[in-house]
Amino acid sequence: MTSEKQSTSTEQPPPAESDNGNRNGNGNATIEQASLKYSLLGPSLTKAGQDSVDQSKVSEIIYNASKGSKFFNHEEARDKSLTAKIEALVAKKRRLETLDLSRELRAADNLLAQLELTRDLTQHIVHVDCDAFYAAVEQLDRPELKDLPFAVGGGVLTTCNYVARQFGCRSGMAGFVAKKLCPELIFLPINFDKYNAKAAEVREVLADYDPRFESASIDEAYLNITEYCAEHDMDPADVVEQMRAEIHEKTQVTVSAGIAANARLAKICSNMNKPNGQFVLPRDRTAIMAFMRDLPCRKVNGIGRVLERELAAVGAKTCGNIYPLRQYLEQLFGQKTYEFLLRCYLGLGRTDVQPAEEYERKSVGTESTFRDMDDPVQLREKLRRTAEELEADMRKAECKGRTLCLKVKLHSFEVLTRQVVPPKAVYKADDLYNYSLPMLAKLEQEFPGMRLRLMGLRCTHLVSTKKPDARAFFGLKPPRLESVGSAEDGAGSREMGVGGEGDFEQQPQTTNTDVEHSLGAHKDPATATPGRRHGKEIVSNPTREKSAAAEEELWDCPVCGRPQPADERQFNDHIDLCLSRRAIRDTVQQDAAAQQAQLFERTTPDARKAKERERKRGRPPSAADPKQKKLCFG
Repeated sequence: MTSEKQSTSTEQPPPAESDNGNRNGNGNATIEQASLKYSLLGPSLTKAGQDSVDQSKVSEIIYNASKGSKFFNHEEARDKSLTAKIEALVAKKRRLETLDLSRELRAADNLLAQLELTRDLTQHIVHVDCDAFYAAVEQLDRPELKDLPFAVGGGVLTTCNYVARQFGCRSGMAGFVAKKLCPELIFLPINFDKYNAKAAEVREVLADYDPRFESASIDEAYLNITEYCAEHDMDPADVVEQMRAEIHEKTQVTVSAGIAANARLAKICSNMNKPNGQFVLPRDRTAIMAFMRDLPCRKVNGIGRVLERELAAVGAKTCGNIYPLRQYLEQLFGQKTYEFLLRCYLGLGRTDVQPAEEYERKSVGTESTFRDMDDPVQLREKLRRTAEELEADMRKAECKGRTLCLKVKLHSFEVLTRQVVPPKAVYKADDLYNYSLPMLAKLEQEFPGMRLRLMGLRCTHLVSTKKPDARAFFGLKPPRLESVGSAEDGAGSREMGVGGEGDFEQQPQTTNTDVEHSLGAHKDPATATPGRRHGKEIVSNPTREKSAAAEEELWDCPVCGRPQPADERQFNDHIDLCLSRRAIRDTVQQDAAAQQAQLFERTTPDARKAKERERKRGRPPSAADPKQKKLCFG
């Protein structure tokens, strides 16, 4: 399908400021209330199945249901702070409009031209997303729920079926709020073992189309099917349709897919024809620019509720509105967001797809939510358990951290973070606990009698503890590993920053009774407790064991002569490595030859006679330089 159908919502971002007639009194209060109601709709407002829902009615129910709670008060304070920030942003834009920004305009045009040169239209990138995955798996065991509204989770919904979504229910929503929206809603308990087993079956099919696919969560992945299309002489749409049919035949769950020139566009497209559909965006610049021109900013992954409101306040409700504002964006939002927005306008994104475990980790952390706790002894016991959990994760990730961060959430939902730089890189539970305890004690002094509902530890500025791979240095193949991707495994993900293409199912906090949206940290299900599993664990892609009769094709390296796997990318990387080693060897040999020449020049007949006289006088010969070592290359 190539039609550019786009889902719309009846709820629009609230106005950031009022006109002169409504700036005081009830008018101003009404606007503030509207912005708070929109904020309470949550981060999953753009979830599929919400198109025909009256979001104004949903926001009113959420507003009334949570009014007076600690979460409501916290969100109200945040909304007021954001409103004040937006008013300052609008005032700054008005000042900029009075200035001569021709220089900034030229700089923006130059940057757009540079970014345009990076556009890659040669790849077929696919984003595959299972439809209401947890709910779909549960429905296999309970087919009688097919036409009934039900959700998975209790305190906070992880997902719900499309029948429930018609009432406004969605992931990340508090269970009691969902019950007010849909009194007939049925709640099912979470069973991650069941979901992981089904996810492994899906990954087995994905590996047939791209062995190096990239898991983004338990229910979604990115694939590069360019090579598969070329080998089988098939159109990308036909390939994806065939793949979706195979997944349904094998797993009995449906998936939706987006096909585009890069991962960002593919992610957007996969949400266009849900459920059980696919959308193709042609690999053509004109088609891409037209697609992005009318696309609401919120549809782009990386633009959430806050940035959406800020952009709407300065006049950018769609990606096409970004271009007329290009001379203001850097001064309004900063360099990083400025470049990100220009990339969104152009429809640019990454085209590199690789297994999640190959990405460099920026941090390792763990956190958990619990009932309000204020006893100092219990808080320290909780800190100790958190340190032990983090040690297990650090050992699996094979790294240490140079910076240790402590995160807590007060009973009022205020989040506090503190960090320390230990004198050495740490990973052991004793060190993690000992260095984090003073931070906790200081918080207790700053907030006497504080009550916590969340605690977490995270290590950043990681240092690898992996042993060097001598086989890889000498160009040899690593030892064959056992096939992975079994039912016990989770699904992979990588940490996302601004403009990333990830969007995950949320882990429920079963002890919550308030509206809360919580994302867990990356975990391995083999070491995680049931409360810490959330469907974003990093696991390796499934592998296909070749039969003993099948001979593996090998290519001889023209530099070292050793046989290498017949993979163009790996073969080129190996040649580059060999050439680098040869360059190092030649450089060292040249230096050694130069040193020998200098030594020969210094060793003239007169110098040799002088050394002979010193030897006869009984003076010991000068010691050899211990830094000089004999180098030998095989």
